[in-house]
Amino acid sequence: MTANSDLSILFVCLGNICRSPLAEAVFRTKAHQAGIPVSVDSAGIISYHAGKRPDPRTLAIGEENGYSFENSYARQVATTDFTKYDHIFAMDKDNLEALQSLQPDSSDAQLGLFLSVLQDSDLAEVPDPYYGGIEGFQHILQLIEQAADAFIEQLKSRE
Repeated sequence: MTANSDLSILFVCLGNICRSPLAEAVFRTKAHQAGIPVSVDSAGIISYHAGKRPDPRTLAIGEENGYSFENSYARQVATTDFTKYDHIFAMDKDNLEALQSLQPDSSDAQLGLFLSVLQDSDLAEVPDPYYGGIEGFQHILQLIEQAADAFIEQLKSRE
């Protein structure tokens, strides 16, 4: 993050229809509520769902909890993301490994697992709820909200 610029964060999962758009919506809302200026987006490792809206279960669980998915459409990670974003958070280890292999040497983006911001947790990954029921989406919402709150607290303590 450079002087006079907002923090920028990209959330990444496999297809950009479940976990990462939910993380984007949650973090955008919570950062706004905390008064933290931030640019937030999400993307997927693969392009299979590019141009599609988030999974209906993601939309349902997110909107039911007050999060907006306006202008949320799946896209694939681009090389330019590694210079555009300060932090790129992967939802699981496979996504993180894929990001590490794509990151150009010239990139200063900090890559990591989103749940790594939870200091007192044994959880490392946000599980993929795609092949399960709504309970899986409720579970990942709880994890994402906890991680978003924790990262916002870390950002506040840096001020």
